[in-house]
Amino acid sequence: MPTLGLNVDHVATLRQARMGVEPDPAWAAVQGQVAGAQCITMHLREDRRHVQDHDLDRVATICQVKLNLEMAATDEMIAIAARVGPHMSTLVPEGRQEITTEGGLNVAGQLSRMKDVTAALKASGVSPSAFLDADPAQIDAAADAGFEWCEVHTGPFAEKFADAVGRLDEPIVADELAKVITGGQRIVNNGMWFNAGHAINYHNVKPIAQLPGLRELHIGHAIIAQAVFIGLPSAVAEMVTLIDAAAAARGMNEGRARTPVPKRPVPNDK
Repeated sequence: MPTLGLNVDHVATLRQARMGVEPDPAWAAVQGQVAGAQCITMHLREDRRHVQDHDLDRVATICQVKLNLEMAATDEMIAIAARVGPHMSTLVPEGRQEITTEGGLNVAGQLSRMKDVTAALKASGVSPSAFLDADPAQIDAAADAGFEWCEVHTGPFAEKFADAVGRLDEPIVADELAKVITGGQRIVNNGMWFNAGHAINYHNVKPIAQLPGLRELHIGHAIIAQAVFIGLPSAVAEMVTLIDAAAAARGMNEGRARTPVPKRPVPNDK
């Protein structure tokens, strides 16, 4: 029974184009949760290119659904997570020249560091998550490192889906979808929760939303782009409807109830 996690980063991107005060990502978080998003995601980058510290602080104060902080595995960000107290922190790789996140985190190549980071997050009451490519070695390493959630990078699937003009029977599309399915099953088999996201839009969301074991779909750019034309509440509601319909078509949505909001940890003011 997957739920929608709304990423509001690109509302901040639009604001930063003028370095002003509007549009306000905190207001986007309010509208998104009222319209049906059950998680709000914000990526506080080291270079602060879009979301700013005060944005995160305000959203943490008003958010009535799950709050997911995307961040690099740095000491600065670990301290911010401890202070703000999101429900979950998703670790992602960052590159100064990249337009958006280009790939999954290399957990296997820095296992010792990842163990330290997950331990620090857990000590602050924050559930650690890793943004990963659908790579069995990385998924196994994430379990070893102590991650509780894994978000599978769906960008390669979305790219092939677009190349094939939405034909799921095309081998290049079926192959990428199979990788996501297998990755999700491996995540669950390793005792972690399975999330997915990146480049998901209104056209390609259905086959991803139907994946067994999927808990959350994290989507941002497509929804904010649609909101330019129809408004954010309508854009969020439209995506929630598509996710629910896909789940129902697979028989996943019987007797669905709204996911209870977990209690957020008490922020660490030290």
